[in-house]
Amino acid sequence: MARDNNITIIGNLTRDPELRFTPGGAAVTDIGVAWNERRRNKDTQEWEDNPSYFDITCWFDLAENVAATLRKGDRVVVTGNLKWDSWQTAEGENRNKVKIIADDVAPSLRWATIENGAIQRTQSRGGGGGYDAGTSTSTPNTTPAYDPNEEPF
Repeated sequence: MARDNNITIIGNLTRDPELRFTPGGAAVTDIGVAWNERRRNKDTQEWEDNPSYFDITCWFDLAENVAATLRKGDRVVVTGNLKWDSWQTAEGENRNKVKIIADDVAPSLRWATIENGAIQRTQSRGGGGGYDAGTSTSTPNTTPAYDPNEEPF
């Protein structure tokens, strides 16, 4: 089936991620994301909030990484696909809900920073190359250097 209902949203987590596992052992994490459309009321000249809430489901490695990394209030960027859920309540009422099945979740860096696993450089005094020999177990810096003369692709 074609995945032509892609969506990207940016907002804040409304609750801590909830990690669980299916009977088959697959990791699943549910998160809630909210964003607020703020407009000025022309009649009252007051600001009015119009929040939107989204339920998002993450699977497998993404589920575990989201649960280990993110917390309530974190600003995130989510890309995924829309899924229409339908069910019937105990009272026999039909209910519907659209949720997002996440392909990717990332912290938004617009108002925050994150730490990376770059190797820590030390002050070198000749011949040492600038790295502390004791940091060989550190994660290497995978961010390439920026060259303004190089083609971007």
